[in-house]
Amino acid sequence: MKQLAISVSALIVSMALVFAPALAGQKQTIGTIVGAGAGGLLGSQVGSGKGQLVGVAVGTLLGAGLGNTVGKSLDAADQAAMSQTMNQGMENTPSGQTVAWKNPDSGHAGTYTPKPAYQTSSGQYCREFQQTIIVGGKEEKAFGTACRQPDGSWQTQN
Repeated sequence: MKQLAISVSALIVSMALVFAPALAGQKQTIGTIVGAGAGGLLGSQVGSGKGQLVGVAVGTLLGAGLGNTVGKSLDAADQAAMSQTMNQGMENTPSGQTVAWKNPDSGHAGTYTPKPAYQTSSGQYCREFQQTIIVGGKEEKAFGTACRQPDGSWQTQN
């Protein structure tokens, strides 16, 4: 039973990856399919027998809902603008000052506000930051840490 649930979930995710090019521009659909597959896969790890079937069903529904929400949010252009702003902001922006990005095509926007840099015990430079993302007029805030990579880019750690 568990193997069947895992196989079905893996098949859903695989199909989504195969058909993704044909669904280009349909972020919400891809997000829903991938989320459903991943949620089903996670749900299959819960319980056994009928309890496992319930886990797969609940995981699939929750995964589809979450994937749908994420899929309709940021596209590749949004992510590129956000990443470029983060790299510039982490490298050049004084602590406490905010840098902003906006994708004129989607209307999505956001900000980064870095905190003071510090050096880890391994010698890597890192900065905590506050991030705001506005999608469809809805504002979401998050906090994280980014560290400078050997190539000079900054990568979010959490």
